[in-house]
Amino acid sequence: MAYYELEPFGEDRADLRSGIVASTIANVNRNPKKRRKAFTASEFMPDFEKERAPASPETLLAKVEMLNAAFGGRDLRKKR
Repeated sequence: MAYYELEPFGEDRADLRSGIVASTIANVNRNPKKRRKAFTASEFMPDFEKERAPASPETLLAKVEMLNAAFGGRDLRKKR
């Protein structure tokens, strides 16, 4: 699309704008003694293409148990 070449739009462009704002705020508040290198916009942009290792069944079960407890659910597996 010719228009897109002139004026990019869409979610990728929105993520870039958000990354620029976030990096500006982080750099203003950055302690240069602890972090000499300035933050870049790409450090604040999501990377949906990055592959994650699948979680183990034990990890998934622990997350479900935690969410169940947080929302006031009951564990029906446990005997009374």
